[in-house]
Amino acid sequence: MVYDHDTMTNVTATTGSFVDWKGIAFDGSHGTHTSLTGERHFINAGGLGYSTGEPFSDPRPKGKDGKPYGPGPTAFKGLFKHGNKTVLAIGTNGTTALESPSWIDYGSTPIFVRTININNVITSHYVRLAPESMNVVVRGDGKLIKEKGDWVLEMPNNIREVKARVFLSKCDPGSLNTLAANFNEPMDLTPLTKGGPAQWPQTVTTTSVAGKEDGAFIADDFPLPLENPFHSWMRPGGFDFTPDGKAAIVAMWNGDVWRVDGVMERAPAKLTWRRIASGLFQPLGVKYRDGELFVLCRDQLAKLVDLNGDGETDFIECFNSDHQVTEHFHEFAMGLQTDVAGNFYYAKSGRHALDSVVPQHGTLLRVSHDGGSTEILATGFRAANGVCLNEYNDDGTLAAQPTFFVTDQEGFWTPKNRINRVKVGGFYGNMYGYTSVTDESDSAMEQPMVWITNDKDRSPAEMIWVPKNAWGNLGGSLLNLSYGTGKAFIVPHEEVNGKWQGAVCELPMPAFATGIMRGRFGSDGALYTCGMFAWAGNATSPGGFHRIRRGNKPAQVPLAVHAMKGAMSVTFSDPITDTKNAMRVWALKRTKNYGSKHHDEHELTIRSVKLSEDKKTITLDVPDLAPTWCYELKIGDRVLHGTIHQLSNP
Repeated sequence: MVYDHDTMTNVTATTGSFVDWKGIAFDGSHGTHTSLTGERHFINAGGLGYSTGEPFSDPRPKGKDGKPYGPGPTAFKGLFKHGNKTVLAIGTNGTTALESPSWIDYGSTPIFVRTININNVITSHYVRLAPESMNVVVRGDGKLIKEKGDWVLEMPNNIREVKARVFLSKCDPGSLNTLAANFNEPMDLTPLTKGGPAQWPQTVTTTSVAGKEDGAFIADDFPLPLENPFHSWMRPGGFDFTPDGKAAIVAMWNGDVWRVDGVMERAPAKLTWRRIASGLFQPLGVKYRDGELFVLCRDQLAKLVDLNGDGETDFIECFNSDHQVTEHFHEFAMGLQTDVAGNFYYAKSGRHALDSVVPQHGTLLRVSHDGGSTEILATGFRAANGVCLNEYNDDGTLAAQPTFFVTDQEGFWTPKNRINRVKVGGFYGNMYGYTSVTDESDSAMEQPMVWITNDKDRSPAEMIWVPKNAWGNLGGSLLNLSYGTGKAFIVPHEEVNGKWQGAVCELPMPAFATGIMRGRFGSDGALYTCGMFAWAGNATSPGGFHRIRRGNKPAQVPLAVHAMKGAMSVTFSDPITDTKNAMRVWALKRTKNYGSKHHDEHELTIRSVKLSEDKKTITLDVPDLAPTWCYELKIGDRVLHGTIHQLSNP
């Protein structure tokens, strides 16, 4: 039995086979949509499922295509699990309705059952049931009426509590009446909302693998439980640490959420994996806030609640359902962060090569701390894979406004990958995103801090700040993780005349076998990362979970870059001895076409090199240095790719 949680309509009920397993998360296909393959016994198309006014008119705002999107006035509040029972919680006119679907196997004419409870019914409630072609029987409270070709359950007003059970079938009315009369399950759904028996008590163990200790960075691997009792496809989309810092919660792209214990132990160590939730819609962000667990899905910001302390989720609370979900495969909701006030942040992708339909396409979004509203902070993104924020000034005081960093992917109106230091209210270039900007010129968009060419990183992911007390002299640095290459990059940057610019440089360590999209520093000072492969990447292993520790060997990575009139200086984390160098620059062209080739690519002459007394800062005499979309700067075996908007005075 399938429900639309924006309208709370029981859209259809099917028997037989399930779905065709097509779609981006199943077979990787673009432009296909997962479809039901079983027999559809009825279809309720369009409009609301619950109503307290004129039955089932749909007041939701419409997208550019004329279709309504987003949550309706009868709001989905969450889903309770109790064994094999499911209870939907529905907010309607100041009260909460509970509904539990079930069915009776009656051969070729199955009987579908909807048990409905509503407390404190102040005004009349209407529940759309099925087209007139179905036979319907009601037991308990409520009256069966017809409305515009549909069977509707009318709930009386001004009563303390309504309990009703509805039977829907194509079987003959006499048999349906008899079966309904003999159906003895209790109508009170409240006991099913207190937490039920564990669904997945089984655990799976793997053993962490220690990385080689001979480098500047050591990568430990946390093998995923690829063989598991549930045939769960292990492709991590996000994670966070439990409040005690000892375990991690990892969400898989296909909808499972797992707890893994043992991640803080020195490798090799036993890792214990347990599934704690399932059935979420493409979760790509996980965050604890004040001890409560939140998961960002494509359709909602969900809070996972363990009602009885058995370690499993009994209630998937719909904390915020402002997501405007269309059918397009590309409009992922990615990353999840919070600020000190408890607000949430995530990024919503656009529709690939198509124009936007709803206001959230291609945006950075903020959800209020109580989940009651969503605000668009910036527009013009194409496929922003997560969000990074910093709320503090260099002296540790709280800043007036958070600083946001959002990466984006090459494509239409986006000539190459980009790292954006986001201004609230800014437009970031994708004319196919939902925007009021009509000027297609480059000057109408906010420039990125760095343009990244494909050879360097074909698909940047989420960025993360190194804590001041972590990774030695790299503390306070900005990192960028890569879905496309499985690498981590350091991002030195500067502000010149109000323009932010910088570069990216790989950390000296091998690439991971899968893309790494999400990162969080643990209480042990190590960076933990997870990610996956779906399409278009170099790191094609399906998924991975890793820990990056700082080793004893000098990293020799750039901490600061300064583009000056006639000179370029780079400050490294450690003394350098190899000062061999070369620099080339090129331009890009932003059009409605996909990406851009390099234009006017040429070498710059470096006349001389000066190394500071501590051998950490190298200054290059580059007489023809000028603002440029892109540059490549080689110093020894370190290669920086960056962007220059403004030159400062030497």
